[in-house]
Amino acid sequence: MINTKVSTMVSVSRSRSGSPVVTLLIALLSACLAFQLNASMLSPALVSIQRELAVDAGAVAATQTAFFTAAAVFSLFLPRLADIAGRRRVLCGALLLMAAGCLLATLASNIAVLFLGRVIQGASGPVIPIALVMLRAEVTEPKKYGTLMGVVTAVNGGIAGFDALLGGYLVTHHGFHAIFWTMAAVAIAAAVLVRFLCPESYAEDRRRLDTAGTALLVVAVGAALVSLDELGKLAGALWGIVLGTAVLAVAAFVTFWRVEKRVTAPLVPLAQLRERSTWALVSTTALTLGGVFAVMNGILPALAQDSALGFRLDAEEVSALILTPYAVAGLLVGPLAGRLAAGFGYQRMLRLGVAGAFAGMLAVAFGAQGTATVFLFFVAVWVGVTYAGVANIMLNGLGVVLSPPDRPGSLPGLNTGAFNIGAGLSFLVVYAVQGAASSTPAAGYVAAALCSAVFLVAAFAVSFAIPRPVAAEVTAR
Repeated sequence: MINTKVSTMVSVSRSRSGSPVVTLLIALLSACLAFQLNASMLSPALVSIQRELAVDAGAVAATQTAFFTAAAVFSLFLPRLADIAGRRRVLCGALLLMAAGCLLATLASNIAVLFLGRVIQGASGPVIPIALVMLRAEVTEPKKYGTLMGVVTAVNGGIAGFDALLGGYLVTHHGFHAIFWTMAAVAIAAAVLVRFLCPESYAEDRRRLDTAGTALLVVAVGAALVSLDELGKLAGALWGIVLGTAVLAVAAFVTFWRVEKRVTAPLVPLAQLRERSTWALVSTTALTLGGVFAVMNGILPALAQDSALGFRLDAEEVSALILTPYAVAGLLVGPLAGRLAAGFGYQRMLRLGVAGAFAGMLAVAFGAQGTATVFLFFVAVWVGVTYAGVANIMLNGLGVVLSPPDRPGSLPGLNTGAFNIGAGLSFLVVYAVQGAASSTPAAGYVAAALCSAVFLVAAFAVSFAIPRPVAAEVTAR
């Protein structure tokens, strides 16, 4: 009897391949940590980079855009390549390439070298989806997978503000190059952990990667992101670049569609693009990010520092009162949301999260003027719970559990691209609306929040087209 109990406990604590789940989780979390540091740790150093490299703010911002654009395009094909060549192998390669970009950036004495380093670091873009697919390959029990998915994905919303705080400390005491040394060390350590603690896994469909389709889709999405970024500059936009890249994006996607009809092993089968599990999820992801990203990463912090409305917080106080609570809330709620999704339903949890974020945007709209500073804290926590802790977890999770069993890396890659497009669209549209409605100090913030709310209404409506991931849930509905 004792031996039976012991063997049962051991089987529960091990993945399908026999590897302990805890060691698998440690390795995957280290990879996600490495990506998150690349995404957010540099934010406090942007002004220092501008000063040390003697460039303007636009040039420094371009390096950030380069990172996120590269992350989006790498995400389109690396998850599928991981299905074919081995997920552990590709994840290790992405982490080492990220480390190489970091090491190049440590040598940056001019903005061009830093720009190139950030582009190479973009190889880390698909770390989260590849990690979730690896987890899915090893943990098949729905509630257990949902919980662990929530743990892994919650890191993607920020490491409880620690990443920004550490970045601020390093740049203040050691200069911005120290941040890149730290990123490189974490990426190399993560690659070692993944190599020795994660089992290798492959997809059933391991036919050769569709290089022509990959190149065309990368050009289409990359050009679209560049066009959105340039358009977001509004009055300062170069319209030749906006129109040229937009035309290039359309032409590349049309050609991609035609090529995919003829190849025997397409990057994304056209039949999959027509399925609700693809277009509905990708659209919902882009619309949800459109409704949240600009407000939480730009509008709300700006509101908190707007002396015309009586808040007058400085940058450090904004981090402590808004950004850190937002990240902490998502980090704490994410694992619970993932576990609940297996029983209550991924779709229902997603809609609750989107609806909650919508309520948060309305709160910003109606409370932008004449409210206490503590109001901003509660809004940040509320949106941290509903978006970062629930909706974001469900969107990432659905990308994995709705992906075709024979090629599970295909949908997470497309969905990650949708995250980036939605974020770019958010800054473009929400800031344009704010600028057009700035007749009074509060009017611009109100209009921006209401615009975000409209995005979320659209996301909520489209989410009803997402099919139920039956195999990932434990109860019949």
